[in-house]
Amino acid sequence: MAFSEKTIDFLFENRVMDSKLWFEEHRGDYENLVLEPLRDLVRDLTPTMLEIDGLLCCEPKVGKCISRIFRDTRFSRDKHFFRDVMWVSFCRRRQLWRGLPSFFFELSPRGLAWGCGYYQAAPELMEALREMVLAQDADFLAAEKMLSARPDFVLESERYKRSKHPTAPEELRRWLDLKNVCIIKRSDDLSMLEDENLASLLGADFRAMKPLYDLLIKAELRVPKKDAGVLGR
Repeated sequence: MAFSEKTIDFLFENRVMDSKLWFEEHRGDYENLVLEPLRDLVRDLTPTMLEIDGLLCCEPKVGKCISRIFRDTRFSRDKHFFRDVMWVSFCRRRQLWRGLPSFFFELSPRGLAWGCGYYQAAPELMEALREMVLAQDADFLAAEKMLSARPDFVLESERYKRSKHPTAPEELRRWLDLKNVCIIKRSDDLSMLEDENLASLLGADFRAMKPLYDLLIKAELRVPKKDAGVLGR
């Protein structure tokens, strides 16, 4: 089942209504307009994602590759019950905070975004990444070459106000001063959702982003893990 304008309309209206009763009355719309197209997108992307990394989780289920529409408001000032942004993500282990690097695609009334990286990287991981940058690791050079060739992929991450390596060349400091790391491509063209080639377009970009993913997995392998086998290798 494909996305449509009604997908975005539902997300917008559900957020505005912000009512569990209204949602239950329109659960069929949620299933048909939002959830089923997300499931189909995961299924369509699965061959590409397993080609990139055979250990990626590709289960087309809520809580696995598909986000929940309900928000956890326990620790948030924003007490809305529902979000108006939904996403799919592919990662070796399902974990929201300080998990492993993932590929993702999200949609909302404000636009579309897809990319590769962390929701929140662990400080130890970032330190391992800095060591690889300073050593001019081959995987870092491949990721840097990929970013230089793709200006539509933006390195969107918070940086330290005071450089950790002030004497390093500027092209290295853009990596060395990162608090987190993620590359993102954005579009405000919501009509892309109705493109029958959406999965192919995303898959091509995910393949192009693979050098960053490989770099981050390599950095993960340098960080001691309490949970043996977390990377599957």
